[in-house]
Amino acid sequence: MRVSTKAPCRVDLAGATLDIWPLYLFHEKVVTVNFAVDRHASCIVETREDSRIVLRSRDLATEESFVSFDELYSARRYRLPLLALLIRFFRPASGLIVESSSEAPAGAGISGSSALMIATASALNKITGRGYSLEKIREIAQNVEAQVIRVPTGSQDYYPAMYGGVSAIEHGPAGIARNALAVDTGILDERFVLAYTGAPRNSGINNWEVMKGHIDGDRAIHRNFDRIAGLALAMRTAVERNDWDEAGRLMREEWAARRRNSPGISTPLIDQLVAAARRAGSIGAKACGAGGGGCVVFLVNPGAKKKVADLISSAGAQVLDAKVARRGVAVRAG
Repeated sequence: MRVSTKAPCRVDLAGATLDIWPLYLFHEKVVTVNFAVDRHASCIVETREDSRIVLRSRDLATEESFVSFDELYSARRYRLPLLALLIRFFRPASGLIVESSSEAPAGAGISGSSALMIATASALNKITGRGYSLEKIREIAQNVEAQVIRVPTGSQDYYPAMYGGVSAIEHGPAGIARNALAVDTGILDERFVLAYTGAPRNSGINNWEVMKGHIDGDRAIHRNFDRIAGLALAMRTAVERNDWDEAGRLMREEWAARRRNSPGISTPLIDQLVAAARRAGSIGAKACGAGGGGCVVFLVNPGAKKKVADLISSAGAQVLDAKVARRGVAVRAG
């Protein structure tokens, strides 16, 4: 049996970090607004006649194998921990070949790892016949990814991979709810530029440091997140109205609030790009994910996309060809 899957990455517009439990329990009406982009993570899972389990990552050019599931389960370290820990959870009855790949650059901040978790978990769910719902797969993927990176993970990264499109993800005591936003994706495609500035200098520190400060009672961080939560609610309204000028203004304000929380979220190159792109027609910009490098998304005036993209390229960043991904994870058997 052979199962292939692919799931899109995402760009977050507002409300990130607040999707990490338990931060959203300390603020009112928390929502994260994001959209899926057609940079995909893919997985192919194929059964074997023997018990051997082979793991491969095409983009990392890495492979490891185990003579059996028991050997994989008892191993202390993995070259490909994301794949290995998902296999530990799904406990296949036969040998497997699991091959993954990702179109997200290293440390891009567009949730390449979360998209790969959804793609791989969906493939293993199908080939093992576990029958988990898509929401349960999200829960499994989120928990396993926390085991891999050893810090709490947020929920917002998984929903674009699951459903595609543009989303408002609500967080509160009752749990998490994803709401699709009716957006003219053709217009949005012409109003954003996605640029890769390079892998973060110290990836993963920003969200964790801010989260620790919040839990430790830092009042400035708490006030800043109150502000970010309010901006995210306003962003949801702007996106629902397809008001991208207002969305750009809100993005500028949210980026300023995030920089107050964690100055390391930006870099000299990001600062240079944001300032230069604004002169070329950008109306708002922010680092994707935890920042410190990775990708930056720019909202631009109508007709300014090429000018902004050309300027970003000339300044030394890589413009990624990306559009809104209309659908989420796709699973194909056979």
